[in-house]
Amino acid sequence: MTTLADYFTLGAILFAIAVVGLFLNRKNLLVLLMCIELMLVAVNLNLVAIAHFTGDLLGQVFVFFILTVAASEVAIGLGLIVALYRTRRSVEVEDINTLQG
Repeated sequence: MTTLADYFTLGAILFAIAVVGLFLNRKNLLVLLMCIELMLVAVNLNLVAIAHFTGDLLGQVFVFFILTVAASEVAIGLGLIVALYRTRRSVEVEDINTLQG
């Protein structure tokens, strides 16, 4: 039987992998976006685990709101990355040094 500490451990491992991915990869925007999404998944896992073990549905309601925000974040982020790729032919962070209107 899995305990709440097991879910917290898994969430902490996922969050740590995402943080390490952010710090190790400072070049590719797609990988940075995926690391941010992995952080949100780790938080969602903890919220669902807390809601399950306490019997309260409030944590699951928060997860739906977080997933909505994450979906809009991904849509806007991927749109910006596609626009950047069309203009610069690269998705590297160094290519965003000059922003023009």
